[in-house]
Amino acid sequence: MKNHSAENMWGDFLKAHLEFAFEHTPQVYHFSDNEKDANFNLELVLAGVKKANSHSLLGLQLQKKTLPKRGDFSVLTDWDGKARCIVRTTSVRMVPYFSVTAEHAKMEGNGDGSLSDWKKSYWDLFQRRLGEFDRKPNESMIIVCEYFEKVF
Repeated sequence: MKNHSAENMWGDFLKAHLEFAFEHTPQVYHFSDNEKDANFNLELVLAGVKKANSHSLLGLQLQKKTLPKRGDFSVLTDWDGKARCIVRTTSVRMVPYFSVTAEHAKMEGNGDGSLSDWKKSYWDLFQRRLGEFDRKPNESMIIVCEYFEKVF
């Protein structure tokens, strides 16, 4: 962990929850690829509205990032890298983009919470992220649907 704010928050969490002292070092990240969306999504988590996130499997592979798994801890930061909370992954599902459900979109909490709004905003995000690798999203691409709970 190279983020001092995240290290301090993780240390505070471990002081209060010694049962997790032997857990792997958590991932540290912010949402999205721009400041406005990153900070907005973080506020949704802090308010208890956002309880899910979505990743393109291809995007994770191209960025050489690991798949989230049940039990993982993550320190969420704002765009500037200030640690704001810790979440724990409760489950992970992989589905084609065309099979993402309205329930998942609602748990994401973005926009108006509808599936159509989720599809629009994530299609745009996947276009930008995959475009960095000269790739394009498609309706059958695999989406990693991650569910989490705020624990600290």
